[in-house]
Amino acid sequence: MKVGEVVTLLNSLVTELRRGTLTLAVLSQLRLPQYGYSLVQSLEKSGISIEQSTLYPLLRRLEKQELVTSSWDTTESRPRKYYVLSEYGLDIFQQLKAEWEKTSSELGSLLKGEEERESD
Repeated sequence: MKVGEVVTLLNSLVTELRRGTLTLAVLSQLRLPQYGYSLVQSLEKSGISIEQSTLYPLLRRLEKQELVTSSWDTTESRPRKYYVLSEYGLDIFQQLKAEWEKTSSELGSLLKGEEERESD
């Protein structure tokens, strides 16, 4: 496999890996209302970068799934659409978080075991 093909494959796999984690990351930040740009900043502070072209379709999908609700704030000079977890969304977020923690722990053990086998 050529270097360019390896890079393309790796980028594709990383994108696939990140896709589900971005949903969990976004849900984790919506316990309090946030607008898109503040959400991008909040995620970036935690080391998670997300493009606005990825975030807004994700927010629309989460709203369609009734995990988040949105409302417009027109009190400032520039109207902003705020998103927040619905009650249903909070429940789903907590279940996803538990599943993430379980899977992360299992995968961590698996990868640690792999490292130990390699050092033998």
